[in-house]
Amino acid sequence: MIYLDNGATSFPKPPEVTEAIVTAVTDYCANPGRAGHAMAARTAEGVFRARDSIAELFSIEDPARIVFTKNCTESLNLALKGLLRPGDHVITTSMEHNSVIRPLHQLSCKGVSYTMVGCDMQGRLHVDEMKKAIRPETRMIVMTAASNVTGTKMPLEEAGRVALRHGLIFLVDGAQGAGHMEIDVKKQHIDVLAVPGHKGLLGPQGTGALYVRKGLKLRPLMEGGTGTRSREREQPMEFPEGYEAGTVNSPGIIALGEGARVVQRMGISAIEEYERHLTERLGKALAGVDGVSIYGPEDAGEKTAVVAINIDGMDCEEVADILDRRYGIAVRAGFHCSGCAHDTIGTGDIGCVRICPGIYTTENEIDAAVAAIKEISSQAMEQSRCQTGAPEDNVGS
Repeated sequence: MIYLDNGATSFPKPPEVTEAIVTAVTDYCANPGRAGHAMAARTAEGVFRARDSIAELFSIEDPARIVFTKNCTESLNLALKGLLRPGDHVITTSMEHNSVIRPLHQLSCKGVSYTMVGCDMQGRLHVDEMKKAIRPETRMIVMTAASNVTGTKMPLEEAGRVALRHGLIFLVDGAQGAGHMEIDVKKQHIDVLAVPGHKGLLGPQGTGALYVRKGLKLRPLMEGGTGTRSREREQPMEFPEGYEAGTVNSPGIIALGEGARVVQRMGISAIEEYERHLTERLGKALAGVDGVSIYGPEDAGEKTAVVAINIDGMDCEEVADILDRRYGIAVRAGFHCSGCAHDTIGTGDIGCVRICPGIYTTENEIDAAVAAIKEISSQAMEQSRCQTGAPEDNVGS
């Protein structure tokens, strides 16, 4: 199998991640923060070490401001529903995932309004358009770090400066950026950062995190046991325990910490450069294939490791199915939980095939994918000619 669906979840996982899960569940994984015995203490140490590693990766000063969740979707829901109030206005973009759009839609039924700033057909955001959307009641700007459809990187630092200048909360959806590109909460003026554990951070599924800067009052998404203030009926609101009610996914979190440390050792710059190289190799090769349409920025430096395509005359789901069954290549087709993004790039009615290399993808695998797509496209064009009837040569001679 050639795995090119890293935009959905990274694969394979580093050995350190697998070993961390196995060791945790077989050797010591008790309930952290709920008892004083040695196993509980060792588990708690592993969880806090993971918090430290994530903090270091994103230049977060206080690791205690990081809350562990089960995925980036939960992190975004906690941030949006925990920070916004009736009467607040939010600015977002047309390239957002449903993990932003659907909570905002639900909140709009409760008195929160939002403006969706349109991006261009490559998915690029022009910050001047965002500035025009600011109102007196605007409280937050929320945007993805990079599109999950085209990979287009958003101007985080520029948008962060706008938010800072106008006293707005800047929330970043790091689903497609964390572990793939620089995300620095200080440099980019990020107040709230949501990340998944299972994508660029190389951790297991069922893990995510939310960073919230000091000074922001966040309402919990749910209530329950925290291991603190057990005699009180009100949910504690101290970080991080007040927002991690119930038993946390300790094996997953500990393994996520290992994944974050693998990313640190590799270096974000080195990861970004290698994935840019693979993306450029893939994009340039497919650009010369008849019948293949490519979406998003042509320059691989403007996006993460995503190449979105369609083949003329073929349904995108059919293309993905053929790549899987005939060639053993895993990609994702459809609308990628981002209908507004597809509307923006002109694929709102047809979707597309998303090809996502990762840090463990090889050049040979990229070349094999290109060869397969060339063959599929060639066969589709031949079939189309047979169905329509090729014009005869030398008519009237």
